[in-house]
Amino acid sequence: MSEPHTLIDPETATAILAGRHGDPFSVLGLHPHDGKLVVRAMRPEAETVEVLDARTGRRLAALDPLGDGLFAGIIPRRKNPFKYCLRLTQGEIVWEDHDAYAFGPYLGDLDEYLLGEGTHGELWKALGAHPCTHDGIDGTHFAVWAPNAARVSVVGDFNGWDGRRHVMRRRGATGVHEIFVPGIGDGAVYKYELLDGAFNLLPLKADPVGFGAELPPATASVVRDLRGYDWADGGWLQERGARQKVDQPISVYEVHLESWRRVPEEDNRSLTYRELAETLVPYAKDMGFTHIELTPISEYPFGGSWGYQPVGLFAPTSRFGTPTDFRAFVEACHAAGLGLIIDWVPGHFPTDMHGLGRFDGTALYEHADPKEGYHPDWNTLVYNYGRTEVQNFLIANARFWFEEFHIDGLRVDAVASMLYRDYSRKEGEWVPNEHGGRENLEAIAFLQRMNVAVYGADDSIMTAAEESTAFPGVSAPTDAGGLGFGFKWNMGWMNDTLRYMSEDPINRKYHHDKMTFGLHYAFSENFILPLSHDEVVHGKGSLLARMPGDDWQRFANLRAYFGFMWGHPGKKLLFMGCEFAQAQEWNNESSLDWHLLDHAPHAGMQRLVGDLNRLYAATPALHQRDSSPEGFQWIDGGDAANSIFSWVRMGAPGSAPVLVVVNMTPVPRPGYRIGVPEAGVWRERLNTDAATYGGSDTVHPEDLASSDAPAHGCAQSIEITVPPLAAVFFERVAE
Repeated sequence: MSEPHTLIDPETATAILAGRHGDPFSVLGLHPHDGKLVVRAMRPEAETVEVLDARTGRRLAALDPLGDGLFAGIIPRRKNPFKYCLRLTQGEIVWEDHDAYAFGPYLGDLDEYLLGEGTHGELWKALGAHPCTHDGIDGTHFAVWAPNAARVSVVGDFNGWDGRRHVMRRRGATGVHEIFVPGIGDGAVYKYELLDGAFNLLPLKADPVGFGAELPPATASVVRDLRGYDWADGGWLQERGARQKVDQPISVYEVHLESWRRVPEEDNRSLTYRELAETLVPYAKDMGFTHIELTPISEYPFGGSWGYQPVGLFAPTSRFGTPTDFRAFVEACHAAGLGLIIDWVPGHFPTDMHGLGRFDGTALYEHADPKEGYHPDWNTLVYNYGRTEVQNFLIANARFWFEEFHIDGLRVDAVASMLYRDYSRKEGEWVPNEHGGRENLEAIAFLQRMNVAVYGADDSIMTAAEESTAFPGVSAPTDAGGLGFGFKWNMGWMNDTLRYMSEDPINRKYHHDKMTFGLHYAFSENFILPLSHDEVVHGKGSLLARMPGDDWQRFANLRAYFGFMWGHPGKKLLFMGCEFAQAQEWNNESSLDWHLLDHAPHAGMQRLVGDLNRLYAATPALHQRDSSPEGFQWIDGGDAANSIFSWVRMGAPGSAPVLVVVNMTPVPRPGYRIGVPEAGVWRERLNTDAATYGGSDTVHPEDLASSDAPAHGCAQSIEITVPPLAAVFFERVAE
């Protein structure tokens, strides 16, 4: 056998031992050497290393130790490459192992081409950690994008977190590094160890495309096998497109999983995905909601961010279980006839050391200039939407949730912060676009591309934008210059109406326009009316606490407000706890106050929200033309003196119209004549003042026939008693 020092160049050995060699696959493993074959292995955990024929198990050679865990040796009587494995010893411990450096590349030429071009629509299938069989051996393939790193290693319990042992192969000009590690699979804990371009050691990084993560506050990624889930929701997926159109009833129950309900007997823990499938899903179904929306579940390190500072965009948070458990939750939603929307945060990401910030020692995902790459509001970093690979990363992530987890919609967080370069910045703290303007042209193009990609892959899904400005065309098609979202949150409606509701009823006549102004633009977008988590935190108090008056009036105000909302054009969204008038401001660290349902006013509110949902879903006039001016007609939007609002909702031709009358004062109005658009019999369908909801029971048990007495510009009218602080729905019925 050759002398050990002749089997490897000393400088090369030094680089391998220091973990600073840029191409260890050219050194380690099986290679020709002076007309023979040599095997080199970096195995510092072993005292001895032998080479075995993988096919027969026969011992072929003992490798010579070259110091500090590096071994090398000539394979006698072999001239052609062959499959081998290693037998290693440490004291009395003996084990056999396949050598990671015996395996060729796993990614194909097409993957490499698409990765280099930044157009890999299924990026998650190439990058990340994938249990697989490579060259007949089970293991996990790791791949990560780090174009400016001098060296990238995968480290974990399987290699003693030693960055010298699994240095990855660089794939050409793509900036991707990959390695197949035999013998590990689902559940393996890992991170990436990188040296920057100057060979400085960087903080260990979690996998940007990892599918699992350790339970916080631990921060490593976890290998999760996404293969083989036996989905049983094919029927739902076939019907989904019809259920999510703008002419369908969409009523969303927004939920923060960690605090919806807890288990006080078990250290006040949160429920798991599978427990939520058995509790949250039937609850939302029973309440008449059509969708559940989850605050972000992409892995996030800080619970106080409610998920809005995610680190692992491809990993369902481990707080509630595994990806398989989350799939079971999604499947339970679909089995119950509920759609599932998740909040998605492509607008910013946190500065946690294990995250995306300066991932390979450079501003890779973010802008280098803090005027573009730093968010002062949240102390977070901003994605560089102008970089093709970053766009690819985010758009593929959007597709990932639809394709791998069968979710039904994405609600995109903080879109306004993405659209404007000067968002929340002072003069001189932002960089204008190429035309000198404030619009973020790259972010606009990204959002358009994202919507085209996800709707192009499956047009039955939905996307919704939380966008708080008057940016035009948020829910307009991209080929018409719009952003391409399916829906937009109506933040203006929410702000105006909540300000109105906080006024003492005696003053509301001076603020009447706050309730009517939204109808000036109600049909400019496909709107969702949101009463979200943002309205019950940060000192704002609960919705109930924001209502004026004594206890009865506060509940009546909130019931009337919900009636106004469900009668108003636009899809509906309500944050958890609001449906039963949670009294305290939402606290993400504790359960909702479910005990309040032992008290009649709270139970009545819960009944009301369920009945509003069912009325909305069953009544075409209340949902078919939510986004069309043909679906709305004021009867009297100007009765400021009495703080009464009345309008008619209309569905498709042939459907019965619905009259909505809302009184925002505590004064009943008997003998109130109100115009109706059609002659006939009008029946009270829902009255928020009914006794079953906790009201004074000023109801109309008998049908009301219209008369020829004109009112409000209508030839026909009915006479009603308008209950105090209440909303009443009348539908024209056959006589």
